[in-house]
Amino acid sequence: MNVITKLSSSLGRRDEIPNQQLAQSITNKKDRKAVKELVTNLDHDNRSIQNDCIKVLYEIGEKNPSLIAGYVKVFLTLLTHKNNRLQWGAMTALNSITLENPRIIYNSLAKIIASADQGSVITKDQLVNILIKLCGIKQYSGAAFSLLLEQLLKSPTNQLPMYAEKAIPIVTHKNQALFVKVLISRLDDFQKETKRKRVEKIIKKFNKLNEKQ
Repeated sequence: MNVITKLSSSLGRRDEIPNQQLAQSITNKKDRKAVKELVTNLDHDNRSIQNDCIKVLYEIGEKNPSLIAGYVKVFLTLLTHKNNRLQWGAMTALNSITLENPRIIYNSLAKIIASADQGSVITKDQLVNILIKLCGIKQYSGAAFSLLLEQLLKSPTNQLPMYAEKAIPIVTHKNQALFVKVLISRLDDFQKETKRKRVEKIIKKFNKLNEKQ
């Protein structure tokens, strides 16, 4: 399969439908040669080709992470690429393969977090997703949860309710007090009432659980 000719930009399209269709086709066929071709063209001279390739790769990762898991080091390298689309696209791909390669992801957290700190909102969103997944793995849960709390402490208020809601499944009896404490510390930061109420709802939920225990 010549994947380059099937990319949106190669077809003169400005929408993502051809890229999504290509990702589905590659996933269905488990076409590892096509995946390799996409990875090879991440450094194509044409930035539109680069952008399309990373889009297809993380779409594949969402459907079948094992197909792109072998390229974790490539995605880590892209976190400092001058093309911002490749930066957050790589972070999205890393999120999709976290459970495939948790040790490598965990050992690379310093670089991943540094990239998110300097990156776009999407990059930060994907970092939080990565940390939540690591919190669900026993050997990484303690350190990952501490790092997640750090993100909650400094995250933009627009994103905080979503982050806190996503974290609910990995909050345990042992760490829920810290989780609630962090959320309470951020309540005065909200300017939008709707955002604050979402966080207050989470706080109340855990306070009620604590009363029953």
